[in-house]
Amino acid sequence: MLDAAIKALAQMFSPPFRSVLLKAVALALALLVVVGIALHRLLVWLVDAGGAWLETGAGPHAHGPVGALEWVLAILAGFGLIAGAVFLMPAVTSLVASFFVDEIAEQVEKSYYPADPPGTVVPLGRAILEGVKAALLAFLVYVGALPFVLVAGLGVVIFFFANAYLLGRVYFELAAMRFHSPTEAKRLRRLHQPTVFAGGMFIAAFVSIPIVSLATPLFGTAFMVHLHKRLAPRPEPATQSA
Repeated sequence: MLDAAIKALAQMFSPPFRSVLLKAVALALALLVVVGIALHRLLVWLVDAGGAWLETGAGPHAHGPVGALEWVLAILAGFGLIAGAVFLMPAVTSLVASFFVDEIAEQVEKSYYPADPPGTVVPLGRAILEGVKAALLAFLVYVGALPFVLVAGLGVVIFFFANAYLLGRVYFELAAMRFHSPTEAKRLRRLHQPTVFAGGMFIAAFVSIPIVSLATPLFGTAFMVHLHKRLAPRPEPATQSA
């Protein structure tokens, strides 16, 4: 497994990967900006609505204190958006990976497994559907784990292991679907769940590094291509008749 991680990291600096890296980073940043703007608009609306409600209940003399409170909440909301980007990064990169899984996987297969039958292209609609499902599942899990973040140390541990499970799941299935049906890819992932989870820990560690995490689609996909090659049943060599 460490060998798979080293190979994935080494190939990220190859020329074919650079063009994919630029596209993946650009898409990830665009998604984060869109989500950030939407969340900012929502928070501003909540602060304004809450301030108006307080002024109505407390009377005109509360305008000054309420205005100061809105200003403080606006600053806190800004910091919250930055923290939210960290929480959203695994979900965003999972979605981004669905757009580039075939470009990345093809390069890995050509470089390291030229004698093996190549994988087939995952239909874009299917890949995006899996990416959206993974992103939504990640969001729900993170919302559930958010209360534990307030507990010193516990929230970080829960967040890391949740990432390991979710990222291992989505990247392995995307890599496996180049050789299996979606149902078989999921069955193979469940069959090797402990190993896939351990592989997910490598990806979770990668995505936890600021800025570098934008390249998670490349590392995660390449890593799981190697892991799938190790875990999937290999085709029997053809026998020649006498």
